[in-house]
Amino acid sequence: MITKVNPYGSISLTNEYFSGLVAQAAKNCYGIAAMGQNTASGTIRSALRHGSLPQQGVTVEETNGALRIALHITVGYGLNIASITQSITHRVRDEVEHATGLKVARVNVYVDDIVSG
Repeated sequence: MITKVNPYGSISLTNEYFSGLVAQAAKNCYGIAAMGQNTASGTIRSALRHGSLPQQGVTVEETNGALRIALHITVGYGLNIASITQSITHRVRDEVEHATGLKVARVNVYVDDIVSG
């Protein structure tokens, strides 16, 4: 849970909210076949590290008021992965900053698999 404090009080945003927001922004980008298809060992490692399972292949951490976002995707075969990940990075950053007012320091996109379409 990430809490934003302002002069009127505080706003707490859950991990589920961020997972849904990031997943929705990323799914609207060209070339994504699936999200959250990370390996079982990666899921276990993340659960041990963060104390909960990542939702839809998305993890969000806050450090000094800035967000670090990681998402796992599967892309279609024959597509330009660099263009896809760049598009996702920009869209996720814009959507999260616009929706929350929080600064996104980094968006890491992990391509876990490539599928033929």
